[in-house]
Amino acid sequence: MAQTHPKHTYTILTLIIFSSLILQAQPHQFSRKLSTKSLNFKKQKLTHLHFYFHDIVAGNHPTAVRVAEATMTNTSRTGFGATVMIDDPLTVGPERSSKIVGRAQGIYASACLSDTRLLMALNYVFLEGKYNGSTLSILGTNSVFSPVREMPVVGGSGVFRFARGYALAKTHMFNINNGDAVVEYNVYVQHY
Repeated sequence: MAQTHPKHTYTILTLIIFSSLILQAQPHQFSRKLSTKSLNFKKQKLTHLHFYFHDIVAGNHPTAVRVAEATMTNTSRTGFGATVMIDDPLTVGPERSSKIVGRAQGIYASACLSDTRLLMALNYVFLEGKYNGSTLSILGTNSVFSPVREMPVVGGSGVFRFARGYALAKTHMFNINNGDAVVEYNVYVQHY
C-alpha cells in the first residue's frame, strides 16, 4: 500500500479547503429579478398635466441662454448647432405673472439642417402640491413650427418614478422680434 508523503497531504488538504470556499462563495450579480411587491408598486395611474412653458431669451433676466454653436450656425437657415441651456418657468396660465408650478431645466439644440427642429433634453421639476420635488424627463425632437409637437416622457422621479408617456406642445405665443415664446403643454403620464 502506498503512503502519502506529509508534504502532499498538506497540498491536498489546501486544495480541498480552497475548492469548498470557491463553491460556497456568492458571485457578484449584475442583475436579478425583483417582484413588484418588493418595490411597493401599486396599480398604475394616468395623470394629465397642463401648464405653460415660458422660454425667455431677451431682456435683463433670460431663462434660455445660448451656450454653444457651430462655426456654421449663424449662416445656417435653421440655426444648426445652436445649443441653449434653459431654466424656464412652468405656469398655470399663459401670462408670465401666472402662478409658477415648476421649472423646465435642461438643454435644447438645433439638430436639423433642413427644418427648424430641436433636440430637447429636459427635466420638468415640479414645485407645487403633491408633485413638489418630483420630476419628469423629456427626450425627443421638437419641430417648432408644427402646430402640435409630440415628445416622449422617458422617466421621472418622486411621484413620477417609473413614468412613461408623452407631452404635446403647442405654441401659444412667439415674439419674432426677440425670440421669446410661450408654449402650452399637455402631458400624459403613466406612473405608480
